[in-house]
Amino acid sequence: MSSLLHTLHQDAVPYSRPITPASHHPTKIGFVGLGSMGYLIAQNLANYHAAHSDGNPPVLVWNRSAEKSEKLLQALGKDKIRIAQDLGQVATECDVIITNLANDAAVKSVYEKFTAALTHLPPTGNKIFVETSTIYPSLAGELDALVSSIPHSHLITCPVFGTPAVAEKAQLLIIMSGDYRSKKEVAYLLVPAVGRKVIDLGGNLEKAPTFKLIGNSMILGTLEILAEAFTLAEKSGIGAENVHNLVKEILPAPGTIAYSDKMANDKFDGKAGFAIDGGIKDASHIRKLTAELNSPMPAIDIAHQHLLTARAIHQGHKQEGTAKFETLDWSGIIAGTRVAAGLDGLDSQKHDSIVRED
Repeated sequence: MSSLLHTLHQDAVPYSRPITPASHHPTKIGFVGLGSMGYLIAQNLANYHAAHSDGNPPVLVWNRSAEKSEKLLQALGKDKIRIAQDLGQVATECDVIITNLANDAAVKSVYEKFTAALTHLPPTGNKIFVETSTIYPSLAGELDALVSSIPHSHLITCPVFGTPAVAEKAQLLIIMSGDYRSKKEVAYLLVPAVGRKVIDLGGNLEKAPTFKLIGNSMILGTLEILAEAFTLAEKSGIGAENVHNLVKEILPAPGTIAYSDKMANDKFDGKAGFAIDGGIKDASHIRKLTAELNSPMPAIDIAHQHLLTARAIHQGHKQEGTAKFETLDWSGIIAGTRVAAGLDGLDSQKHDSIVRED
């Protein structure tokens, strides 16, 4: 059994295990950004880190709002989590610093603060910065310029695929590009602690964020097709339930079924999924990339429009005080296709029932 587990682990991580030097000290891990994904990744990492290594210090966390950090500390305890006073403390005290943030501006700002702190107090040992956010590829070069100005410091880009439910189960798909030795060390920190498999895209730091956008274009394209199909089913009298059952029969991927269920049953709570603001940001990045490379993706252009429509409808509901959810999930894209077809955007119970005669 142990040899089987070893083989499975080798398949999940495309690198040999790093050699531990005689003077090796416990790895100090920092984690910045406790959003819907970051919180779960940090939680799993802290639990695994504490359970599988003797003498490892708690994971040092920082979040813009202290409430999330306090929540994680209360959930896991002081033996697994410490709360940093500021970003400078994370940068100077930790060997591996993982960031998971909402947008490119936040990522750039955080890395500028890291650099400022380390310029004032340069490290004497190796540091690895692990950027897991969904960013525009060219930002990776800007971050590398910042990190490379600090002695003994390396950056790897490391976006992940998976919903919060997947993150909670430590089943994320991890994409890596950058310095080989750094990827090797980080891979064994993250698998199986937070993810099931690493895909290595080489040394070019822009490759991983590019791949992430390509993957997200596939997911967003699927959402658009599902939204159009559900809307047509409602207009034709077929009904959402029949379409959802068909999805389970012919497109039985877990993620596709989950999004189908959300659209069929108006489950648009962004706090339990992926907020529509993030979806619009990703769609904008994809469209910018396709323009730069002269590689049209018309489905993404349409999806972007429908995401904007859905957000506008939701914001209108919030202003009226009638919104069912504080944050709209990006599966709410169906609001765009529904209103285009003359239906209510976010409440299928308001749709007139259409029954076609045999």
